Amino acid sequence: MKILVVRFSSIGDVVLTTPVIRALKQQLPNVEIHFLTKKPFASILRVNQYVDKVYMIDKSINECVSELKAEEFDWIIDLHNNLRTRSLKLKLRRPAKSFSKLNWKKWLLVKFKINNMPNVHIVERYFETVQHLGVKNDGHPCEFTIEKKNEVDVQKVFGVLPKQYLSIVIGAKFGTKQLPLEKIIEIISHISIPIVLVGGPDDKDFGDQIVKSTTNRKVINVSGRFNLQGSASILSQSSVVLTNDTGMMHIASTFDVPIVSVWGNTTPDLGMYPYRPSQNGSFTMHQVSGLKCRPCSKIGYSQCPKGHFDCMQKQNVSAIVKDLNEISLQ
Repeated sequence: MKILVVRFSSIGDVVLTTPVIRALKQQLPNVEIHFLTKKPFASILRVNQYVDKVYMIDKSINECVSELKAEEFDWIIDLHNNLRTRSLKLKLRRPAKSFSKLNWKKWLLVKFKINNMPNVHIVERYFETVQHLGVKNDGHPCEFTIEKKNEVDVQKVFGVLPKQYLSIVIGAKFGTKQLPLEKIIEIISHISIPIVLVGGPDDKDFGDQIVKSTTNRKVINVSGRFNLQGSASILSQSSVVLTNDTGMMHIASTFDVPIVSVWGNTTPDLGMYPYRPSQNGSFTMHQVSGLKCRPCSKIGYSQCPKGHFDCMQKQNVSAIVKDLNEISLQ
């Protein structure tokens, strides 16, 4: 059997498909797993031991349609389900199953704060797409592979010991998912262990601001210094990870590291919190309850549409610090 799994973006969403990939490969005899994604996320799949071949697109599915047609897949498992994947399925003319995005229920939650979302993680809903093949959830977490060449020796590079520092994921794709500067500084002022700030190249200036604004001498900004696997290596060696609702949160959830997550305009009710089916106590979620404007979007905005940004400005810093200190002292 030959199966094409499709998920174009983004980092977190692609990582969340890995339990399905693993289950397909382990539970179906002699199966080949092919994966189609966007170019920036192909590296996540190329090192996955359960993926036989990765296809990537830059702008259009036409870039690889001919190659995909030649494979004559037995099934297309569409875990993205948008106009582009519908066009792809029409062109390939192969049997297909599509993930139910529950867009109507998401719209009700975002627009009218009516929560009819199922109380299940999105990974569980991904598995509904492959149940016709007799594939079941194995109950294990997502996977993220770090190649040897991308492992970071934190003691040699930063002078910190593994499992004796706090990693803070400072970036987010959308501004309304990101902890503000003053909140991060307030949190850091109550932390005694070394702190490593993790982010991409676009987060470097923000990280430098944090370092300059804090009196904690052991705050190291590594944003933009490492590729995705290198940043993941740093998270994997932390004693605890403080993170926004972002792709790095889902990468952190693949490691045996406690997570303290902070939620702004989005909500765990959308089903995309850290996926640890057998370790629900290994992460905490902090959010401001009772806001009539939240969630204002299922993804996010560059800035608060109301102007006040209460979903982050009213975060309980004491509760966040309590979780971080209790975990780091264990």
